[in-house]
Amino acid sequence: MTSSNTLLLLGSGAREHALAEKLTRDGATVLVLPGNAGIPNSHPEVNPLDFEAVQAFARAHAARLIVVGPEAPLAAGIADFFAGSDIRVFGPTRSAARLESSKVWSKEFMRRHGVATAQAWAFRSDNIAAARAKAAELGGHVVVKYDGLAAGKGVYVCASPVEAEAAFDDLQSSYSGWFSFLLEEKLAGPEISIIGLTDGHEIKLLATSQDHKQLLADDRGPNTGGMGAYCPVPFADANVLAAIRRDIIDPTLRGIRHEQFEFRGFLYFGIMLTPTGPKLLEYNVRLGDPEAEVLLPALDSSLLTLIEATLDSSLARQGVRQRPGAFVGVVLASGGYPAPKFPTGFPITGLDNLPPEVRAYHGATRRDETGQIVTNGGRVLVLSAHGQDLEEATARAYEACARVTFQDAYFRPDIAQRPAPVLTASVVN
Repeated sequence: MTSSNTLLLLGSGAREHALAEKLTRDGATVLVLPGNAGIPNSHPEVNPLDFEAVQAFARAHAARLIVVGPEAPLAAGIADFFAGSDIRVFGPTRSAARLESSKVWSKEFMRRHGVATAQAWAFRSDNIAAARAKAAELGGHVVVKYDGLAAGKGVYVCASPVEAEAAFDDLQSSYSGWFSFLLEEKLAGPEISIIGLTDGHEIKLLATSQDHKQLLADDRGPNTGGMGAYCPVPFADANVLAAIRRDIIDPTLRGIRHEQFEFRGFLYFGIMLTPTGPKLLEYNVRLGDPEAEVLLPALDSSLLTLIEATLDSSLARQGVRQRPGAFVGVVLASGGYPAPKFPTGFPITGLDNLPPEVRAYHGATRRDETGQIVTNGGRVLVLSAHGQDLEEATARAYEACARVTFQDAYFRPDIAQRPAPVLTASVVN
């Protein structure tokens, strides 16, 4: 028998595990398509990009709400597919999802609506020579961004002409055929993630968080989908948030209204606090990963209520309560990640030996023929810990990392341990 509060959650990673856990705590019956070995009520037989199959599954289980975890179904137009039906989708339409699915279009949106951001130049793959010349003119201090979706790995942060040349070479080898890309000036400063729920008019923000994109300690190595995160961010005080609201969030909402987007979902702002003020690096049109794995345990309010209020245009009447303390999440990754290929299928041990302050969110796991949970991709697990403060939460997260093992497991040893930045007055004025 299916309850009337059944919803479908699309996705298969640790973000979706965290979403499923939170929505279940809020009173929903959550069915996850396709899910993974660690997420209850997973249905791997349903492809979340096959919208007709999703629709049939929703009707068979009397589900009237679909919450979208990853970006791909949004970019493919799942909100458009269900528009006008009795099944509601929490996520923007395909045209609004271009804020994430096209870095070039997104940058043009920022310019049109006065959102503070880096200077940038758009190029096509048939004119990489011009991009190389521009990068050389800038001394190689550039950021190269593939235009389309790249699972968080289509960005190259360069500090020299040699690194810029390597980025262009990798871009050409990674993406075949015609494509476009951005060349941005390289900004400096600490990064933070600001994520909220919006109906295109109002926005309700979750806690501030900080991601750790690079593979190695001290922010070295290649970019990944994220090696860990924590919340809240101590240096993101009321003055910093006011500047972000003025220079980035409010202009973005004005732009969404001006362009008449149908946007009811999560909106993510990746922000750098530069010496001249906050600058927007990128939008995502969904929860960040691994930010979700700390933000959702930190959220005391009902996420289900916030989602329903967003869809009902009553978001302005909702408050957002956070749990006290700090939350730290550390990614356990397969050895060799983020290379395109690396061994998987290794048994995972220690998941039944975690303290109550730690949650294990499954990102890339499956069950083998014996029923054992094994690795099944790059970012295998996120171990998320709660503490009275950042130091205690960090210690608990790394204690958990010592208990959970699999062959060639790797994790960054310095999540939530960056030195506190010194912010200039211009950041907040």
